[in-house]
Amino acid sequence: MHYGTIKNCDIANGNGVRVTLFVSGCTHHCKGCFNPETWDFRYGQPYTEETEEKLLRMLAPPYIKGLTLLGGEPMEPENQRALLPLVRKAKDRFPEKDIWCYTGYTLESDLLTGNARTEVTDELLSLIDVLVDGEFIEEQKNISLRFRGSENQRLLALRETLDSGKPVLWESF
Repeated sequence: MHYGTIKNCDIANGNGVRVTLFVSGCTHHCKGCFNPETWDFRYGQPYTEETEEKLLRMLAPPYIKGLTLLGGEPMEPENQRALLPLVRKAKDRFPEKDIWCYTGYTLESDLLTGNARTEVTDELLSLIDVLVDGEFIEEQKNISLRFRGSENQRLLALRETLDSGKPVLWESF
């Protein structure tokens, strides 16, 4: 896997101050995408064990609320496999911090039953607290939405959604 950038004090991509990893590779190619350079799976730098340790160090300060994965597309099958060890370690070392993931895939039709599933999808989803799902649709762009770009996208409280079997929307508290 490659990544485009890492931000260590991001307030735009999830609740609170966050560490964000912009992965490379996306097959959605949404019209109006804010980050089209990350569609290329080779964009940026190779993701290594050193990158992973750097991210985990960045998560350590108490003012950091959590980790956000976006891109590109974190839920591309090859990216899921690379991200699972990071997410496992982040949850292990920092159980009080949350994990957000932005995906153009839809939970029900792509990640639970569709073509984005891999042998690691279920475990990865079980470790994510908030999933922002759905492709960006330029015709539904709304800059007043919190933590998402178009009106079709949902902020799912993922554990509650998986436990109940129906979408449970995340609300800040």
